[in-house]
Formats: sequence, C-alpha cells, structure tokens
Amino acid sequence: MATKESCTSGDPVAFLRQVSVLTIDTFGDCCQGWAMPRALRIEYAGAIYHVMNRGNQRQDIFRDAADRQRFLAALGEVCGKTGWQLHAYCLMRNHFHLVVETPSANLVSGMKWLLGVYTKRFNIRHKTCGHLFAGRYQALVVDGSGNGYLRTVCDYVHLNPVRAKLLKRAAPLEAFVWSSYGDYLKPASQRPGWLRTDRLLGEQGIPKDSPAGRRAFGRQMEERRWQETAADYDQLRRGWCLGDAEFRRELLARAQPAGASHYGGARRERDEEKARRLVADHLQRLGWKAAELAKRRKGDPAKVALARQLRAQTTMTLKWIAQELSMGSWTYVSNLLGQPA
Repeated sequence: MATKESCTSGDPVAFLRQVSVLTIDTFGDCCQGWAMPRALRIEYAGAIYHVMNRGNQRQDIFRDAADRQRFLAALGEVCGKTGWQLHAYCLMRNHFHLVVETPSANLVSGMKWLLGVYTKRFNIRHKTCGHLFAGRYQALVVDGSGNGYLRTVCDYVHLNPVRAKLLKRAAPLEAFVWSSYGDYLKPASQRPGWLRTDRLLGEQGIPKDSPAGRRAFGRQMEERRWQETAADYDQLRRGWCLGDAEFRRELLARAQPAGASHYGGARRERDEEKARRLVADHLQRLGWKAAELAKRRKGDPAKVALARQLRAQTTMTLKWIAQELSMGSWTYVSNLLGQPA
C-alpha cells in the first residue's frame, strides 16, 4: 500500500498507480514538486466515472424500497440539472454504484447536490439527523474510448448482487430489481430518460437496441455471471483510473498543473455560467434589463418563476439565487419555493 514516505521517490506516475483517487485527495502537498490539492477531482467534459459511496460506519443508506425509489428520483433530478448520463447503477443495502458520464465537467457539484438532497430526504423520512454517508465518495475515471473499459466497469456494477450472494443460482440477473441491468432488457420507452445504453451495448458487440439485441445482451451477461473472477477487477478496485497507459498519462497531465483554488474556482465558474445564461434568457423573454431585478419586489412572480427554474436546472444554492435575483434572504426564497407554483 502506498504511504506518504513512498511518494518521495519523485515518480508521480509510479505512485499514482498504487492509490485510489480518494487517496490522492488526502495526500495534499506531501509529494514535493508534483503536489496535488486535497480537494482535487479530475473533471473534464465527457468524462466517465465509477462512483461509489457507503453509509457512515457502514450503516444502511437504503432501509426499504421507498428509500431506493427516493434515491432514484433524486438521481433523475440531478441528471436533469447537470446533463449527466448514467451507463449503469446498482443500489445495495449500505452502498451504491454509479457509472456516470458528464458531458459538462460537473461531477463534484452534481454529487454534492445528490448526496446532500438524498441525506436530507432520508433524515426527514426516518426522523434522524446527521451524516448518512461515510466521507467523500470514490470516483474512478474510466476510459470511454471503446476499448472495453466501460464494459468492464458496467459488468462489475451489474454483477454486484451476484458477488454479494443476493441471488439464488437459479434466479436470473433481472430478479435483482435495484440495478440498471433490468432496464437494459426493456424497450427504450420503458427506461429512465437519463439511462444511456448505446455505448455499453456497442462494447458488448451488439449493434442495435432491438428485441434481438436485448436478448443477446441478456445471454452474454448470464454467461459472464459464471465466468467472472476477482482478478478481472483488480485494476478497478485498486487503481485511481481504469484505462491504458496513454489514458493515465493524459489524466496526469490534466491533474498536475494547478492548485486547489484553481479547481474550485473553475468548477464554480462553470456552474455559474449556466445559471447566468438562464437568467439572461429569462430577462430577455420578459423584456427586462438586469437592473430591473433590483427594482422589482422580492416576491415578484416572474422572479419566483426564475428561481424555480434555477433550482430545477442548476446546482446553484438558494443563497446565490437570492443574491443574484435580489430576493432577500435565502430562507425567504426557500419559503417562496415551498409554496405551490
């Protein structure tokens, strides 16, 4: 296992091969000459991640089917806000797996919203309080170039119930209903709009999302179920990315140049860019100048409508919305948005 002492060799590539993205985040500036910020997440447009998080002290994060439905509802909401596309998911008892593609570089802001909103809803429903998840989520970057890495990680996610012995030998994979595997067997009209199936089917050698193609996918996965071994997923479990050497070098080039303030600032800039564009478009439709926002009363219906749109389509906070739209305090905005539209 990598330690702080082992990173003094001066070879960041060799060191990073030993650790996960989560570990990189916590090593801070111990590695002289190639320091990485504690809060670093490698984000770029079109990135694919295997995201996993567990319950605090391994407690259950899903106590029943209603909890899982609430998580999937929140997942759909965050996809609508961020443009995320899911390639696979699996909801276990005390942890979850997602294979998520980010057309915009917004994994961090989206995960912050998703985990925060689900925790709040979980605590309200179960009359509890405090942390639900165990620290920071793990996010392994996946090579989506079509060389089989996406297939590997999606197989890992879809077969998780088998490894956990939640399915009897005679039970088909779709008997576990809390993963995206069953959705792959359904027509597109019966799937969530945020689930993207074409890339995984392509890596499985299935050219068309047709009844015959879906049957072929099911047969291949049932065969894979009995063929997989622990060694198949060594790189996925132990690495910080899943891809070839060239892919790793490209990621290192993205990760090294800047400090924590650069990454945090860039993320905020990207999020605000979308939000400000929505504000500008809304003002144009109303025929308002920006200064009109300060002149109108805090609860003006047009401002409330814009605030609802920002909450639905972005990850910006109530504080930011209240300040940007001249609507007073964030608690006042929260109360307005809690009323029927």
